[in-house]
Amino acid sequence: MDTLLYLIEPAPATLIVTAVTVTFASAFRALNYGKEMERNRDFSEASITLDTSQALMIPVMSSCSLLLMFYLFSSVSQLLTAFTAVASVSSLFFWLSPYALYVKSQLGLSDPFLSRCCSKSFTRMQGLLLLGCIMTVVAWLVSGHWVLNNLLGISICIAFVSHVRLPNIKTCAMLLVCLFVYDIFWVFFSERFFGANVMVSVATQQASNPVHTVANSLNLPGLQLITKKLELPVKIVFPRNLLGGVVPGVSASEFMMLGLGDMAIPAMLLALVLCFDYRKSRDVVNLFDLKSPKGHKYIWYALPGYAIGLVSALAAGVLTHSPQPALLYLVPSTLGPVIFMSWRRKDLAELWDGPALSNPIEKSHEVEI
Repeated sequence: MDTLLYLIEPAPATLIVTAVTVTFASAFRALNYGKEMERNRDFSEASITLDTSQALMIPVMSSCSLLLMFYLFSSVSQLLTAFTAVASVSSLFFWLSPYALYVKSQLGLSDPFLSRCCSKSFTRMQGLLLLGCIMTVVAWLVSGHWVLNNLLGISICIAFVSHVRLPNIKTCAMLLVCLFVYDIFWVFFSERFFGANVMVSVATQQASNPVHTVANSLNLPGLQLITKKLELPVKIVFPRNLLGGVVPGVSASEFMMLGLGDMAIPAMLLALVLCFDYRKSRDVVNLFDLKSPKGHKYIWYALPGYAIGLVSALAAGVLTHSPQPALLYLVPSTLGPVIFMSWRRKDLAELWDGPALSNPIEKSHEVEI
């Protein structure tokens, strides 16, 4: 029991709160992004809806990528860092754009068009936001600070969930079950086949920093200020001694982490049930209607299930002193309640096959932030 008290220390508690918040925010942003595209009739950046074969390919391609990183990470780490930096700028811009628009509307700021880029108008506000996103990524490349790493990771998770969607519970269940097996194999059994825990090895590797390499080759001043190695934003990390938390026998330099997939994959399920709940509702629904009968229903089974599964995964890790496949706990705790409650409410058939319309959110339902 005393061992489990570690879960209320600042680091694990912050990790749990952050993961739950990001998972819900990703799903809600996906819902509003779909409405935004429908309202503006702008499908140039429309999300990708996975069919069954594409969903089944995700664990296969993830396994291939994992092995590639396991054997060749040091060779491709600088290229991977550069690609991640570009993706992070795009994701951060996508995440923060609605807030920039909200601030502009609240303050009544003028926002003249500057130019057209990729057949789309580009305003001054967007230009300033893009500049801020680039500066944030540059700051991460220079410092490698874990807070910036988390910020970029969160933005990538939100952008991914908004642009990659699942059409129905059938496809979602197939994907989650396959990733359930994938996570268990690569965490528990990969060492028997490859001589090391592949998942843990890849997750804990640091990438070479191309900025440091370029600065070193050019003998630029301030080289000592640029970090040589970077944690890529494919996970969120928190120091185990966060806010002075007491962790016996743990070095102050150690971090606890959670992969983005352990937030993004459950968030895809949450986005699916959010769309379903809005489609079933005939009234205008906003964020304050979450607890009302006309608001979200299945989200309140999936989201607490996610929190319970995450706490269970962390507790198992503490008790066994070994890495745990988070999806082992998250898949049953999120998918199970949704399927059971939809079966009880006789909604399972509709959830299972998905909407007949190509767009999962009907035009008649307004979503307010």
